[in-house]
Amino acid sequence: MAADSASGLEAAKGASKDSSSTGLPILQAQALGMRFAAPEGQISLFENLDFSINAGDSLAILGTSGSGKSTLLGLLAGLDLPSTGTVVMDSHDLNTLNEDERAVLRAGRVGFVFQAFHLLPGLTALENVMLPAELAGDSAARNKAAEALGRVGLSDRLLHYPAQLSGGEQQRVALARAFISEPQILFADEPTGNLDHKTGDQIIDLLFALNRDHNTTLIVVTHDQAVASRCARVRYLRNGVLTAEAG
Repeated sequence: MAADSASGLEAAKGASKDSSSTGLPILQAQALGMRFAAPEGQISLFENLDFSINAGDSLAILGTSGSGKSTLLGLLAGLDLPSTGTVVMDSHDLNTLNEDERAVLRAGRVGFVFQAFHLLPGLTALENVMLPAELAGDSAARNKAAEALGRVGLSDRLLHYPAQLSGGEQQRVALARAFISEPQILFADEPTGNLDHKTGDQIIDLLFALNRDHNTTLIVVTHDQAVASRCARVRYLRNGVLTAEAG
């Protein structure tokens, strides 16, 4: 690793985990742009998009299918880099960090709940949920994972593999995995999309309990008005612009 890259990694490791003490946004995007090459030419999802959110806030992002909501979530989380512009997480410009350094910065700070679940098929539900805590060196990972699965109603599924679980149960495992580290920021992409009404209500309660009790910043992409109505802020992604108006 080059010297500049190594210094960036050390800075990410040593960064403060409490942006609220600085009075700065915990996450902000400036002049964000994302373009893709397509057979018919270049496609621009958004240009010059500005965004910020403070620690402990909650935000729902709504928009039509294909508007770029999930892509925006991935950029804000540092899973991808934008075509133009910058994303700053906890005072760190993600453009200055390589993929490994961004992963270090996210560790312990960021939780993810995505539509595809991303569960490892060779691990049980318990092992999938344990994984982030184990990677962080938490000796209580197993107990915390069992407790997290209990919170989402899966105490009787600890030793089941993903293929043995329904779609809704897999979603709840993914939620438990996101909860286990009590993240500073939680990104959720349609977290209730595969759940029945009763289970969806339970998951919504858990999301906002995490937001309330641990000051977790919550950013949710959703079509569920029940989720959006409980967020402090709602924004609509339309024609490449984030706006407070539904339009």
